Amino acid sequence: MNEQATGGGAVALATSAAAASISVHGLTKRYGEVEAVRGIDFEVAPGEIFGFLGPNGAGKSTTISMLCTLVKPSSGSATVAGFDVNRQRDAVRRNIGLVFQDTTLDTYLTAEQNMRLHAELYGVERDLVEPRMRQVLEMVGLWDRRHSAVATFSGGMKRRLEIARGLMHSPRVLFLDEPTVGLDPQTRSSIWTYIQELKAAEDITIFLTTHYMDEAEYCQRIAIMDKGVIVVLDTPDALKASVGHDRVTLETDDDNAAIAAIAEHFQITAQVSQGAVIFGVASGEHFVPRLFAELGVPIRSVSVARPSLDDVFMSYTGTTIRDAEASASEQRRAATAAFRRSR
Repeated sequence: MNEQATGGGAVALATSAAAASISVHGLTKRYGEVEAVRGIDFEVAPGEIFGFLGPNGAGKSTTISMLCTLVKPSSGSATVAGFDVNRQRDAVRRNIGLVFQDTTLDTYLTAEQNMRLHAELYGVERDLVEPRMRQVLEMVGLWDRRHSAVATFSGGMKRRLEIARGLMHSPRVLFLDEPTVGLDPQTRSSIWTYIQELKAAEDITIFLTTHYMDEAEYCQRIAIMDKGVIVVLDTPDALKASVGHDRVTLETDDDNAAIAAIAEHFQITAQVSQGAVIFGVASGEHFVPRLFAELGVPIRSVSVARPSLDDVFMSYTGTTIRDAEASASEQRRAATAAFRRSR
């Protein structure tokens, strides 16, 4: 099992540097006084589905931008498909596919025209374009819509087309930045079906970012990122096992009194999240009867859940991913307001 990392420290690596599809050492990115990525280390093995899990603003997209040579690192080093992201940028770009958060398709063109344009830009041999296009479009269920204008596609269809386009030049590493953001749950599930089929059909490494806990479960390993650092890295099952307790969620008449009583009677630290009191405890189903008997604060409802990746995130960062996103949003609004006042 891989060891956790705190701050910017190193994590146990998946494979030797020579064999890694992605190898990152001490990578940082600063924007003025803001350090978006604060010295991260990790490696991704060939053929692995590797995920960055964290709230918006954690540094996930900045990291992908550096690995894809769209943003120059402030310090540190990284190789992708064996090529240095600083010194061999063209070679890196030839060997990767990238699906951005926001669509970059030309909606006035047909699906086929978008694919052919991409093939031209990447120098795909002309006699290989047609069979490769059919292969990847059939993989994402869009071959029959190849002559349709992209403007007529749904959000899920556009995302599937972007994944197909990213595969057109047979990359060794495919980067998916929040691949299902903004899609409804059913479409998100279908996108993941296509990603898993892709993994089975193509000899490719997949690196994705997400802030959806259920999506992170599909990854073979996950690096949880918060405030520009990797706080822990391991398999989903190992991460959940590391928490070692169940999550108890209470709705009470007085949350502050309940938190104080839990601390006094049970020596457990609880907190309010999303309008409820939450805390972790071993064997939650056996603890609940004691809670009713000894808490001394009226309880409206109680639920017990096995450890989830949200519990892992809270265990290592002290907050839930939703609360972290809310805090980041407030900070961005405050910074924007301060900037406007200064003008």
